[in-house]
Amino acid sequence: MKPAIKRIAIVGMGLIGGSLGLAIKASQGSNVEVTGIDTNELSLLKAKQRGAADLITGDYQSGIGNADMVFLCTPVLQIAALIKKIAPHLKQGAILTDTGSTKTYLMEQIMAVLPHGVYYVPGHPMAGREQSGIEAAADTLFYDKWYILIPGREADSPAVEAVRQVINWTGARVTEMKADEHDWCTALISHVPHIGAAALVNLLTYSQDQENSIKLAGGGFRDTTRIASSNADMWADICMTNAGPIANSLDKFSQIISQVADAVRQGDRGSIHAFFTSAKQRRDELLLLEQAASEQPLSNEH
Repeated sequence: MKPAIKRIAIVGMGLIGGSLGLAIKASQGSNVEVTGIDTNELSLLKAKQRGAADLITGDYQSGIGNADMVFLCTPVLQIAALIKKIAPHLKQGAILTDTGSTKTYLMEQIMAVLPHGVYYVPGHPMAGREQSGIEAAADTLFYDKWYILIPGREADSPAVEAVRQVINWTGARVTEMKADEHDWCTALISHVPHIGAAALVNLLTYSQDQENSIKLAGGGFRDTTRIASSNADMWADICMTNAGPIANSLDKFSQIISQVADAVRQGDRGSIHAFFTSAKQRRDELLLLEQAASEQPLSNEH
């Protein structure tokens, strides 16, 4: 029997934490009390004003002491530091979860200090936007997006189901993965693309005419580099805590770019054409798979 979740604490009232609070309140209203916890007083005030939290505090002990479920929604390295501070204040039977983009590292850090009688269910919403902070939060941020849970051996099944229930309130699609599979997949489909977008923007530094290059940058450049506007602290933490999979994927990416550069230098139109054709075919296939998945009812996700 899964525990009843009546009081939820959210540590970190930025884009993810704020959106989570907004979605929970939009779905459950007064049935669930949400406490927002943050060291940024202005973020807390805005969270309260926007309805993302019923109660706000900068004190971890008072904020999580009575919570049935606690979400850690800060950058990854901050979570690793925070867990040591908040672990002693979690009540017996409480469920701890996080929204960090890297799982193996965080699971090791959290399990090392998790009190007996507290359940930990790692999680990661595959949702976001280039803006950060509570101002960018929206109650629809998670809707129809994948939300990954990593139920380890220590995770109590009712606790996993309780987290699944809360995530269902946000309209997200819940799936489960192993931690190492998650870290390799997200390195390829999320982490490296962010690095690539940032690299394209930094490439402007090498332009012989930066002013005109920036002036002429059109929709294609803006669309391709949109995610380069994401929070630098968050992405630096991700790179530090998922180094192996990210570096491996970057090496493969570099090999592909080097092959294209060689083909361009050699005037090898056939190889260049094959490169673009293969990419188009693969992307079209991915779009079809994505469309098929989106047409499945949310209630069918287990």
